[in-house]
Amino acid sequence: MRTLILLALAGLGAQLVDGSLGMAYGVTSTTLLLAMGTNPAAASATVHLAEIGTTLMSGAAHWRFGNVDWRVVARIGVPGAVGAFLGATALSHLSTDLAEPLMSAILLGLGVYVMSRFTFRGLPKGQLGKPLRKRFLSPLGLVAGFLDATGGGGWGPVGTPALLASGRMEPRKVIGSVDTSEFLVAVAASLGFLVSLGSQGVDAVWVLAFLLGGLVAAPVAAWLVRLLPPRVLGSAVGGVIVLTNVRTLLRVGGASVPTTPVYVVLCALWTAAVAYSIRAHRAERAAQEPSVETVTAGV
Repeated sequence: MRTLILLALAGLGAQLVDGSLGMAYGVTSTTLLLAMGTNPAAASATVHLAEIGTTLMSGAAHWRFGNVDWRVVARIGVPGAVGAFLGATALSHLSTDLAEPLMSAILLGLGVYVMSRFTFRGLPKGQLGKPLRKRFLSPLGLVAGFLDATGGGGWGPVGTPALLASGRMEPRKVIGSVDTSEFLVAVAASLGFLVSLGSQGVDAVWVLAFLLGGLVAAPVAAWLVRLLPPRVLGSAVGGVIVLTNVRTLLRVGGASVPTTPVYVVLCALWTAAVAYSIRAHRAERAAQEPSVETVTAGV
């Protein structure tokens, strides 16, 4: 019973982060299952089966709060589903050991870019509102879907920073659209695992525990992301990407340097970046608000 409660709480926490920052449900949940001794394919299958329900609830909540661009959902979600099915099928036969550090290095670079861009420049205005082209979204969805299925997570870490870096969508709509399109990815990946593995290694009770926790958190996260200022949200997302991928690179590379000081320094820099973004946001908002004297003079 304690294991099921732990899994439900992990699902709740993972969905709260995923729904508000656009990533981390699969990474967090899969990491926990692997630590419990589950084999990679079964862990990824368990998480994706739970995600069918959590992403459906999350997408509905994001749509309710106006966080979804349906054109982006269709253009990234359909190729993402194809990539997820292929990735799920390949996971039983292929090793991703070589791809993991390369992917993490690319994502680390994107994370540093996103965090620095939103921290020091705020939300990019020049490209905001311009349509994202299909020739950009389709390959992005295909790659992200494949990595998501083979790595137990990757749809958000790949899709969210790439769309944020484009500067053409508000952060809340990036997160809402990525979360909503993930439903197609979860369904396709689950089908791929069921075709390749059947139900081998998948515990239905564990799936249910993850699902229940995620369903509770999904509407809360969709509401939260609508309230957070875009500049602060961008800095927060960038920090998550950096921390996650530095951890992966240190683990895969077998670095001899102590990891704790590295995490402490990164967390301090991340905290400083978010704090700077909050101050800058307040200054921008204060500058936009008319002063009392101006209002009085106008009257």
